[in-house]
Amino acid sequence: MNFKKIFAVLLFFCSIIISQHAFAQTSYADVKVDDLTDAQVRQLMQKAESAGYSDAQMEQMAAVQGMPADEVQKLTTRVEQLRKQGGNSQNKIKNQNDDGSDDDDQGQSNKSSSGRNYDRGNLADTSKTSRLNHSDRDKKQMKDAFGNLIPKVFGADLFKNDNITFEPNLRMATPKSYIIGPDDQLLIDLTGDNEANYKLTVSAEGTIRLQYVGLVTVGGLSIEEATSKIRAAMGKTYGGLKNGRTNVAINLGNIRSIKITLLGEVVKPGSYTLSSLSTVFNALSASGGPNENGSFRKIQVIRNNKIVSTIDVYSFLLKGLQTGNIRLQDQDIINIPVYQTRVEMSGEVKRPALFEVLNTESLEDVIGFAGGFSNKAYTAKIKVLQNTNKERRITDVSADDFDKYTPLNGDKYVVEAILDRFANRVEIKGAVFRPGQYELDKGLTLKQLILKADGLKEDAFLNRGYISRLNSDNSLALISFDVDKILKGTEQDIPLRREDKVTISSIFDLRDEYKVDIKGEVRLPGTFDYADGMTIQSLIQMAGGFKEGATPNRIEIARRVKDGDANSITAKTADVLNVSISRDLTIQDSSFVLQPFDIVSIRSAEGYQTQQQVKVQGEVLYPGIYTITNKDERISDVIKRAGGLTVLSFAEGASLKRPGPEVVEDTDSLDRDGKLKKGYRSGSAGKNVKVKKEEDREKLANLKRLQGGDGVTDTTHLDQEAKNLGSDLVGIDLVNILKKPKSKNDLLLEDGDVINVPKELQTVKVSGEVLKPINIVYSHNKSMKDYINGAGGFTYNANKKGAYIQYANGSVDANRKFLFFNNYPEVKPGAEIFVPKHAPRTPLGAAGLIGIFSGLATVAAVLISVLR
Repeated sequence: MNFKKIFAVLLFFCSIIISQHAFAQTSYADVKVDDLTDAQVRQLMQKAESAGYSDAQMEQMAAVQGMPADEVQKLTTRVEQLRKQGGNSQNKIKNQNDDGSDDDDQGQSNKSSSGRNYDRGNLADTSKTSRLNHSDRDKKQMKDAFGNLIPKVFGADLFKNDNITFEPNLRMATPKSYIIGPDDQLLIDLTGDNEANYKLTVSAEGTIRLQYVGLVTVGGLSIEEATSKIRAAMGKTYGGLKNGRTNVAINLGNIRSIKITLLGEVVKPGSYTLSSLSTVFNALSASGGPNENGSFRKIQVIRNNKIVSTIDVYSFLLKGLQTGNIRLQDQDIINIPVYQTRVEMSGEVKRPALFEVLNTESLEDVIGFAGGFSNKAYTAKIKVLQNTNKERRITDVSADDFDKYTPLNGDKYVVEAILDRFANRVEIKGAVFRPGQYELDKGLTLKQLILKADGLKEDAFLNRGYISRLNSDNSLALISFDVDKILKGTEQDIPLRREDKVTISSIFDLRDEYKVDIKGEVRLPGTFDYADGMTIQSLIQMAGGFKEGATPNRIEIARRVKDGDANSITAKTADVLNVSISRDLTIQDSSFVLQPFDIVSIRSAEGYQTQQQVKVQGEVLYPGIYTITNKDERISDVIKRAGGLTVLSFAEGASLKRPGPEVVEDTDSLDRDGKLKKGYRSGSAGKNVKVKKEEDREKLANLKRLQGGDGVTDTTHLDQEAKNLGSDLVGIDLVNILKKPKSKNDLLLEDGDVINVPKELQTVKVSGEVLKPINIVYSHNKSMKDYINGAGGFTYNANKKGAYIQYANGSVDANRKFLFFNNYPEVKPGAEIFVPKHAPRTPLGAAGLIGIFSGLATVAAVLISVLR
């Protein structure tokens, strides 16, 4: 029974670790909280709750997984908002009382100091509302992503676009048609013989009181009418107004607020307090416009129980006309009815969407609403998917009936794309001057098509051509013809059909490309195009001529064997011919003529040898560059020529630096004009350019190595070139070499060798995984371990077993172990002790812990089964 409890506890801990590991393994480094939908944030919250995390712990875990601090703050805000929405899922908009007292108070408190006011009254916080609307749109977008396509309603985004507010311009001149009402402020300025300024607020009865004039009723009058009335009233007091010596100007100061009501299919129905300069579009923008069932074509403005204006939003969307967008008055009502007919336009149109259609409009109008057909549309017919009383039906409407067809509610119009095929296309390709596609004229024949293509090229293969033709079932047929006989008219011409493809090959397409190779002692060896009558002399000229060390004798030509005996073990694999020519490449009647695929090899002259040089530097009497005089010249010989070692020399630290192996690169080829061509075989024409550059680089690198950079301007370039060529440090024992010349340790010299004899070295360098890499003064009493301790000892990551020492002459010796004892190599002056580091260790993460607990659970299960 105890084993069962232990097993259950182990399984419980494993499940907790797995759930926490699943949440912790998520990476949040690239997550943008603003791009997450509410559904995705809720999913993240549920994921954290399933792992046992609170909101604070979830945010900490997101920060640990790489989420930036500003994104964590945004995540905190989003989580708090979603928690609040969970308690109150619907945001209600309160309607204001009919007496409007609260609105008036609020309107008065929001009046601007500039004299004009635009007040949205009891509108909810727009930023909060926009976030809610954004969340709803995200849900629709998710449905779209999973295949539940929901087409958008045309015009639905107009009043939800933050970039289009329709707010009235409060800094414009006072409109003459503006109707004055209570709470409007009039600015009256007298100038001329009489100077006076008045700021008068229109009373609730629509009157103002002018000094020396009395009460003047202006309520319900336009600015123009009120100006005439005030001028007439003041003319009795100010006589200058009659003779023109005094002028009066009347403008609006603070603008009153009006209260309007939006009813019907509105996103946010209710009462709104707006500026008295507001229009219908201002009110629609404040309320979010029509909802999913609202009409965009029949929005009504009701004033004193009468419809004073009907707005068609499509006039603004399609033409930019604000027909019917009148200025609102206090207590106006905007009613948005339910749409009557709505259809969907999809497929190859410029603006697919849901469109509202009036009874007087046709399918042609709907096509105009959608912006017309796209450039790939099939315009002959449109498929109409209709809804009947029982089921759906499909109808085809031809182009002639677009203006006659009356759209029905629920219609879906599908505009298909044109077919990806040609009605009258033929094609010719190959050895003609103008290959390509041509129009299939009535009665077009093969000969006529060849003439349309400007005739055959000189390299056309005249014995055969073929036509690729489609049968009636779209299977492929091949028709061969004699090109020469068709053109001469001795064979019956072939009428062409739609989608015929005529192919006339070139003679070069039907054989391998003829090439010849030249190798050896020429300036630009490689592969060249073969030409009839090509001789060895012409090929050598194309290859840049002989090198200085080349011999014109015993030139070898390797030729392909075409009739060898396949059953003979001694059958020839190539014919080898040897010829001799004059060095000046003079034209001779008996010149050897090459054949395709010949390989020409130019030999070096017997006994020809270029100079080879080495450099001796350091502690010798005469350091410098020395030319190798004999093939068997050795290190001891050149040291002797350099005058021997100085008294300060350290022979044990002498080293030999030798150039590395040659670098083999991909090669190109040259055509008969000497132009580079890509992609022939290795070792051929690429040397025409690349090998020469490689030789130049090698010479420069050797010169740099031999001269030590003296007299060379671009030393950085030469350093890089020398690095690319590579060099090997050869460990030599100069002491034994000088004691026993010509011995096996006394190496033969090669071109570019650098022999370095240092001064008596006095330090030992310790580097790698030690606490303080340093140079330490050499002492013959110290061991390798003593020098490492002198550098602070090993670091925690040091690979003690892999420590090694490199001596001044380039040789290397490593640490050895006998039983439990480390046998460190001897340390010499100028040596470098290097301690490598261990390979990186993979830390045991959550996955490793899960594996351990899984193993323990398995062992526990096995023990329980065994004990039973």
